[in-house]
Amino acid sequence: MDDISTGTLTGILIALLFVSAFFSSSETGMMSLNRYRLRHLAQNRHKGATRVEKLLARPDRLIGLILIGNNLVNIMASAIATLIAIRLFGDYGVAIATMGLTLVVLIFAEVTPKTLAALYPERVAFPASFILKPLMVVLYPFVWMINAISNGLLAMLRINTKSREDTAISSDELRTIVNEAGTLIPRRHQDMLLSILDLEKVTVDDIMVPRNEIYGIDVTQDWKTINRRLLQSPHTKVLLYRDSIDDALGFIHARDALRLLAKDEFSKSSLMRAVRELYYIPEATPLNVQLLKFQRNKERIGLIVDEYGDIQGLVTLDDILEEIVGDFTTTITPTLSDEIKPQDDGSYLIEGSSSIRDINKELGWQLPTDGPRSLNGLILEYLEEIPQANICLRLAGYPMEILEVENNMVKQIRVLPHFYKAG
Repeated sequence: MDDISTGTLTGILIALLFVSAFFSSSETGMMSLNRYRLRHLAQNRHKGATRVEKLLARPDRLIGLILIGNNLVNIMASAIATLIAIRLFGDYGVAIATMGLTLVVLIFAEVTPKTLAALYPERVAFPASFILKPLMVVLYPFVWMINAISNGLLAMLRINTKSREDTAISSDELRTIVNEAGTLIPRRHQDMLLSILDLEKVTVDDIMVPRNEIYGIDVTQDWKTINRRLLQSPHTKVLLYRDSIDDALGFIHARDALRLLAKDEFSKSSLMRAVRELYYIPEATPLNVQLLKFQRNKERIGLIVDEYGDIQGLVTLDDILEEIVGDFTTTITPTLSDEIKPQDDGSYLIEGSSSIRDINKELGWQLPTDGPRSLNGLILEYLEEIPQANICLRLAGYPMEILEVENNMVKQIRVLPHFYKAG
């Protein structure tokens, strides 16, 4: 070293600092990569992504290689800096070299390159793989030895180095990713993806048509009444029952009725023969499960029954699909917007049969959903009796006025402006 000039040593020191910065930035860049984007690029045969994915397949070896290189370079830089400082400052050179090199390494070989790599991991990691891959081959014996010693120490601490944390993301994590996608995914598509994730949290009871609102035909009625009910039906499939919905016979498709009419065979007996077998759904079935069951059983409509076998309501495939994509414009039945009427004073007139969950979704409210499904049911549960009209109450912080009660049901409610809601 004595034969090498101070200028040459300074040049070597600067070069070592650059190499140290390379190893530091490579480590941060490799570990900051989005693994799912990396996998996507590798599947699309991106050369840099393919190299990095192979290196990250054994992160212990990659980290070992980077640390060997970084520590080796930093130790050499420390020795050269000490020699230069002694030449320039004599006995005080060791202290000056220690403080000066620590500051320089922290700024130029650690903090700055690692910050840059954290901000742009792909721009750092992909080019760095050109050097790290062949370097892994050259230094593999040293890397293997270091890893063997390190793994041996961890084994003494009863730490299994072969087990890794599951990298699969949960539905909540996926929901966060979709929410933070920003402009990468259109808002409409984000809503659809989130609705799909929410299917497992929503049951058929939340979206069913209650039994008192099911459009059906009593086959014990006279033939003219049955004909009129068929013609007035807003649905392509109509439930046929005897005396009560609990004695349901099956669904008749409008297409089958038209075919009988075309053959001049339209009668009560032929109508009964054309009914399709009923499909029953247990209450509290999650929507994601029921969607698969509809697909597997080639069904589009089913009756929801409780644990005693009593019919509670009706749900269709379209109802589940609307939970994902929103209401179809071709729907004939009243939509939630028809059941909620905003007033000039900022209040809302709401039908008692409206779904609490749908009210919360459309108006951004926070009415409790862990109990009754309808607003009428929520009010009855709160009051614990059938109320009279013109009664006011505050439910979950929302001031309400009961306007109409009919057949033991709250038919219409006025909800006062949201700014009166308790905080």
